[in-house]
Amino acid sequence: MMEGTLCSRCKRRKAIIEIRYLNERLCRECFVSFFEKRVRRTIRRYELLDPKDVVAVALSGGKDSMVLLHILKKLSKKAPRSKLFAIIIDEGIGGPRRKGIEGAMSFCDDLGIEYHLYTFKEELGLDINGIMERASKLKNPMPACSYCGVFRRQLLNQKARELGATKLATGHNLDDECQTALMNFIRGDVSRIARAGAVVGVIKDPLFVPKIKPLRESPEEEIQVYAELSSLPVLGSACPYAGDAFRKQMREILSRLERRYPGTRYQLLGSVDNLIPLLSMREEGEKPRLCEVCGEITSGEECKSCAMRRELGLRPADL
Repeated sequence: MMEGTLCSRCKRRKAIIEIRYLNERLCRECFVSFFEKRVRRTIRRYELLDPKDVVAVALSGGKDSMVLLHILKKLSKKAPRSKLFAIIIDEGIGGPRRKGIEGAMSFCDDLGIEYHLYTFKEELGLDINGIMERASKLKNPMPACSYCGVFRRQLLNQKARELGATKLATGHNLDDECQTALMNFIRGDVSRIARAGAVVGVIKDPLFVPKIKPLRESPEEEIQVYAELSSLPVLGSACPYAGDAFRKQMREILSRLERRYPGTRYQLLGSVDNLIPLLSMREEGEKPRLCEVCGEITSGEECKSCAMRRELGLRPADL
């Protein structure tokens, strides 16, 4: 379909990708420029970064976080007073996942970016394999993604805070945002919708490092193309525990809609963004509560991480 097609913008070079929601076909140079401009526009629109920010990037070794680090490194050259470093969490899955982590560390070395590696084994006492072995003995165990997600998010926030970060950047893309939005709509989870957006969270507190998502307006397939064109050392590896059936169905529904009605994802994202200010007003009056066990911010007496640790027989978090 693309053979012999010229770029819709420069009209000179051969097109290598079709952007259906714009009805455009772009060459390599125009696509890279288009992609990077959109990320910069997202950062400006939502005021995600300040020239003096200390930014921690949650780096997994996957395409999203590697592209994010690559672009933020480029932008940091224009903000010499800013600081950029990476936080890598090793869940202990091993195999291809371990190679991805090694690739992430090597990529940081190549870019001259400081990184900090933390493991579930050291921080929790067990890696994810050990956690799932214990969970299998429970009466109603949760999926691996639930345990991993809760522990990973808390560790990222804790370590970013300890390392002096003013922002924690994650590689959430347009597809991630839309899938999560659909899941929250169906569940009627008003609080989660209110906490969505380019900057995560409603409550402002020194214990919480604001999370920013510069790639939230970038489709997953375009991130993949950008990573390939930029020759980033991405080692794609599916997690052996990945199997969130609900999210998978949301992904399939959105893919079908996008194929039939290009631009559906952006329309959904816009709808969520319009709701966030209204729903956030309900949450802003709530005072932050601290977990009675670890002292981190929570909505109840005990945070999810501590509840999971207790249920699994893991050592409690440090106060």
